[in-house]
Amino acid sequence: MLKLGVLTSGTGTNLQAIIDAIESGELNAEIKLVISNKKSMSLIRASNHGIKNLHISYKKFDSRVNFDRALQYALEQANIDIVVLAGFMKILSSEFVNAFKNKIINIHPSLLPSFPGVNAQDKAFDYGVKITGCTVHFVDEGLDSGPILMQRHLYIKEEWDKEQLKKNLLAIEHQTLIGALNIIANNQYKLSHREYRTIVTTHD
Repeated sequence: MLKLGVLTSGTGTNLQAIIDAIESGELNAEIKLVISNKKSMSLIRASNHGIKNLHISYKKFDSRVNFDRALQYALEQANIDIVVLAGFMKILSSEFVNAFKNKIINIHPSLLPSFPGVNAQDKAFDYGVKITGCTVHFVDEGLDSGPILMQRHLYIKEEWDKEQLKKNLLAIEHQTLIGALNIIANNQYKLSHREYRTIVTTHD
């Protein structure tokens, strides 16, 4: 059974998707710990399902490194296999990324490498692309630059505004995140080197 640690900052819809997939038997995993840097809805969702959760505020630490060390310690104590970034709005330090090398995944609301960083949906909409989507990738020390595990696309309809795009994309995100976690849980991926990047050979 895959043991997960989830880092989040917001409402926790991706967290809820993981919880629902586990409880329905769709995903063979257990959430060992949820950590939020804010007093967010995510913590309430975790509590409602009997999942251990912590609020670790960035404001209590004098540096990003010390904040990340607190996260690292809590996750190591929970004995997790994979760290899932589910709407976690802090950039992680190199020390943290290296401590969980090839064990951190992130869900990003664009077809990377297009539109990395924040507000990806707005950027895609404003650019006028006709196809967007979401990406689950392993986290490295760059900005949304790690090897891609799974992607799904979404055609943008002419009548949509930005909010409709975000709503429709969110449903795709949930499906893609669960699909990616199943790939990891079933060990259906392989890491190999090509040039300077690590590539995951399983895609959707």
